[in-house]
Amino acid sequence: MTFKTNRRAVLRGAGALISLPLMDSYGFRRFAAAATPSMVPKRLVFLGMGFGVTADRWYPDRNTVGENYKLPEILKPLTRHQKDITIIQNLMHRYSADGHSGSTFWLTGANRYEIPGQGFHNTVSVDQVAAEVLGQQTRFTSIQLAAKGASSDGHGPGSSLAWNRYGKPVAGLDTPVAAFHRLFSDDKTPLSQRQAMMQRKRSVLDTVTENAKSVYRKIGREDQEKLTEYVQSIREIEVRLAKEESWLDVEKKVPSSAVNEPRESLEGEEEIRMMYDLMVAAMQVDATRVFTYRMPANSLIESLGATMTAHSMSHYSEGERRTVSQNRDTAHARLLAEFIDKLKASKEVDGTSLFDNAALTLGTNLSSVHTLTNCPTLIAGGGAGMKHGRHLVMDDPKTPLCNLWLSLLHGVGINAPSHGDSTGRIEELFVA
Repeated sequence: MTFKTNRRAVLRGAGALISLPLMDSYGFRRFAAAATPSMVPKRLVFLGMGFGVTADRWYPDRNTVGENYKLPEILKPLTRHQKDITIIQNLMHRYSADGHSGSTFWLTGANRYEIPGQGFHNTVSVDQVAAEVLGQQTRFTSIQLAAKGASSDGHGPGSSLAWNRYGKPVAGLDTPVAAFHRLFSDDKTPLSQRQAMMQRKRSVLDTVTENAKSVYRKIGREDQEKLTEYVQSIREIEVRLAKEESWLDVEKKVPSSAVNEPRESLEGEEEIRMMYDLMVAAMQVDATRVFTYRMPANSLIESLGATMTAHSMSHYSEGERRTVSQNRDTAHARLLAEFIDKLKASKEVDGTSLFDNAALTLGTNLSSVHTLTNCPTLIAGGGAGMKHGRHLVMDDPKTPLCNLWLSLLHGVGINAPSHGDSTGRIEELFVA
């Protein structure tokens, strides 16, 4: 591998490692200017619940598929949207082997033990594949939301639901306050100072790259591989800095309905509701088109009046833990229904709604306790061109969850040949 010190050369050299659409973000303004003003963008939203659900109550009756299924009691808050959602059964990741990781591999489908001698390995998440294309013309290529301290909430390793092209975690905004300022607060620092700060960051990266070049030939193969991974991460930072720099002199848009700065004390149910509101506001100003949210579990349970941990609750049988588990599931349904209400109420320039042009997924890699089969999966929205109002049960109980991710990519116009361990699209989703 050749390490170049010139910044532009480094970025050109990354072409084989960073997909072309992401590199095109350097010229995003040219693309944005050429775009049709009335073009309504597609958006993807992934909502990860961490620990599973109350499995014998969450799923509809397997024997009632199609449009005439009965919505389970604990999902009844979604009744008013039943024609606009789809619940899918028999999806799973065949390589998942960690019963405490409800989010780590949820959007990737990776085998954590794929590389001999390594105890952990991951690959790119579907949201980041989508962001490389959908994020070309927006200020933020993607937005990662996450609950603070969510590692104990059944999510597993990582700081958000997102993983980059090198299988490294993408940092998340872990409070509504952090998300609010990232999305809507303008930096009051003079432009010249911000440009100088960017230049200093690039100088540091150039120095690191130069040092890597001098070290590379002096170390063994295993260390060379580690160094290569490190330099790949540097290249990704270069791309991100270049995009941030191109937006320095562009004020952040504020949605027509004012968004107030969230309180620091928001947790649990109120935190989720506020994160949903911030996503709606971000869509209204087209700040980004790809969202992930690694939702809280422990604080959600506490906000519902229970004192047990999410892990303890997940081992329900009868009694209080089962009741708390069901209440948690109903809370998620209620909050999602409110989110959909707001998406439907927010209109696009062509008269359609945000909901008509967004594709939402609510789910987790765990179904119940530490079970890794039949991943809870609910999808909604018209953004991916899927027919909703149905209950689908895949014939194969081990249908790759990545088939859904591939279907979503295709649905928003990203013709990826595969994703993770996918074997093809779920054609039933597109059949009228």
